[in-house]
Amino acid sequence: MALTRDDYRRALHALLPPGQALPADADSRWQQLLEALAGELARADGRAETLRDEADVRTTYELLADWERVAGLPDPCVPGEQTLEERRAALVRVLIGTGGQSRNYYVELAAALGYEITIEEHHPHTVADDVAHPIKGDTWRWAWTVRSPESTVTYLTVAGTVDEPLATWGNERLECVIERFKPAHTDVLFAYG
Repeated sequence: MALTRDDYRRALHALLPPGQALPADADSRWQQLLEALAGELARADGRAETLRDEADVRTTYELLADWERVAGLPDPCVPGEQTLEERRAALVRVLIGTGGQSRNYYVELAAALGYEITIEEHHPHTVADDVAHPIKGDTWRWAWTVRSPESTVTYLTVAGTVDEPLATWGNERLECVIERFKPAHTDVLFAYG
């Protein structure tokens, strides 16, 4: 907790040597100077405490644009304005993300974006397959399907501001992010509903 102006004034006064050279009346120029110094020290202490919140991407506000610049954001998959919470979540995702190619990685990536998906992997038809299995050619080994609700609704969180929309709809962001992070040799299909 940051010290107040009174805390600093008392501390500065306690550091002074005793005597008549430095008057103790509140109206003296010396006490006015100590009051001004105490105010500036309290302001600097408060800003230092704010810096602690700014150093954490989950709570940053003033340095958010600088954090985004360092992380290579805003994401090209996000057209238009983002809410404060979406911007912070994107920062966390970029800074702590380790990447991956597993089915679970893409399900978690979509969940971090606010989408609930399932993934279906395809493989070419072989002699060992059941007769009910669809006949697919050799190129299907590099294809996979992302299944999602037809339209995903994202609602405003409690930490949002008054100028942010209460809800947004759509799956364009999901498609863009999955396409960007998918292995280059694969083809991803999107199925909704």
